[in-house]
Amino acid sequence: MRRFNGVRVPALAAAVLAACLTAAPAARAHDRQPPLGIGNCTATACHFDVPPGDYDVTVRLGGAAASATSIAGETRRSLLPETAVAAGSRATRSFTVNVRTPEGEPTGPDGTPGLDLTIGGPAPALAGVRVTPARHARQIFLVGDSTVCDQPADPYSGWGQQLPQYLRRGVAVANYADSGESTVTYLQNPQLWDNVQQLIHPGDLVLIQLAHNDKTTDEATYRANLETLVAGVREKGGRPVLVTPIVRRWFNADGTLNNDIALLVNGLGVNHPEVIRSVAAAEDVPLIDLTAKTKALVESLGVEGSKALYLYNEKKDNTHTSAYGATVYAGLVRDELLAQHLVPPRTVRAG
Repeated sequence: MRRFNGVRVPALAAAVLAACLTAAPAARAHDRQPPLGIGNCTATACHFDVPPGDYDVTVRLGGAAASATSIAGETRRSLLPETAVAAGSRATRSFTVNVRTPEGEPTGPDGTPGLDLTIGGPAPALAGVRVTPARHARQIFLVGDSTVCDQPADPYSGWGQQLPQYLRRGVAVANYADSGESTVTYLQNPQLWDNVQQLIHPGDLVLIQLAHNDKTTDEATYRANLETLVAGVREKGGRPVLVTPIVRRWFNADGTLNNDIALLVNGLGVNHPEVIRSVAAAEDVPLIDLTAKTKALVESLGVEGSKALYLYNEKKDNTHTSAYGATVYAGLVRDELLAQHLVPPRTVRAG
């Protein structure tokens, strides 16, 4: 695996992964590395001393009693939704997880080296696990802000943090969204765009949702920044996908969200979703109109019903989503990835 080149494996991992990882070419390291298993786990967590890269994880769930197990990993990423297994039965599920440093937001703390999994659910039962380097995983890179990122602390959650649970083995989500970023700051910070662009390989998808923090960005600059991001993805052989921002939960008296706050029109009159739609059309880029989809959903739920999607009850916050809301919005993204044939159907989990 390319990402193993130049990476020094921790001493503890050497006994498990074998010394070939630091000495052999990446492709040969893949062939020779033994799988890691249940011996790296307790009843509630697993830790694997592996270097950065993409890893296929296969779990066996179930036990003598009926069980319901979910799996999260790294910085609170949802990797497998709650899975029920009847008493005395077993179920096998697989997914691919991206291990990186920093493990959460790219400008945040490094986190814990290696791969960490958390075993959850109302009646968890992990019967087995197998971890191997992913040979042929496709990546979905996420470029965005706090509504997308791997949020470090409860109750916050970005939709990108919940997206992995909808994907099976063969597709890894590399979430490089970062809190507080605009198109201007994302392009300026070498920890962000410069870093992401170097990681893109031919065929990788790059989903771009930046708007919430472009409060003082004029239209010409905003448009040019989106075009720069699109061109930068294509330069590396990647496939850019523009995503309009999730709405703010800001109702009019008539129960609609037809106002500048809800629909991300900044103080200069720049209608961010409309500019994104325009750039997508002009550049022949796939568009996920998350503004339109979240607007329709929030309006259908109404003033009270929509509170659970956001952090209104906890923080009086109408911008950032709860784990529940982020999961629902990630499902909307999943639906569009399928509908627009951006990922193979076999790699997508129904829910």
